[in-house]
Amino acid sequence: MSEKKKKSHAPAPETPEAEAPATEVQGPETQETPEVQEVQETAPETQGGDPLQAQVETLRAQVAAQEEKYLRLCAEYDNYRKRTAKEKEATWGAATGQAAKAILPVYDNLERALKQETADEAYRKGVEMTMVQLKKVLAELGLEEIPALGQPFDAALHSAVMHVEDPELGENIVKEVYQTGFKLGENVIRYAMVVVAN
Repeated sequence: MSEKKKKSHAPAPETPEAEAPATEVQGPETQETPEVQEVQETAPETQGGDPLQAQVETLRAQVAAQEEKYLRLCAEYDNYRKRTAKEKEATWGAATGQAAKAILPVYDNLERALKQETADEAYRKGVEMTMVQLKKVLAELGLEEIPALGQPFDAALHSAVMHVEDPELGENIVKEVYQTGFKLGENVIRYAMVVVAN
């Protein structure tokens, strides 16, 4: 009786079949080594680094292209501004020259009137005042008289209509001015019509 009771109370031996399910359930979690976990943790950084680097390089290329485009646009605008300023100055000079040519005959008539002898002082005073006002208007437009009387003849500024002998003057000296010349800056609006000595 005692042997039977001992056998019935003895724990049953563990069988391999009972252990197998426990091993299968715990296998994937417990079999990983620290090295495998470290590789898995660092893998996303390695894999994600290449696309990010490529994206950075792409953005850098785009920034460089935009910077080059901006610099080129600035250079084009600067050239446009300079060209426009030159064109504006040339247009202004041409318009002023045309206006001056239309006014100069009035200047010539007033100059002739002043050279005439007259007993009417009021008349002469009026012509002189008109001439002063006209010279002021021409100066405001930028026109200036070309020096001629007593100056050496300069074909770039003077137009000789006659040559005379005058021992009191040197060679190629302007003896008389028939018509006053004018220039606007470096441009001659009208050549001075002169008589040249010797």
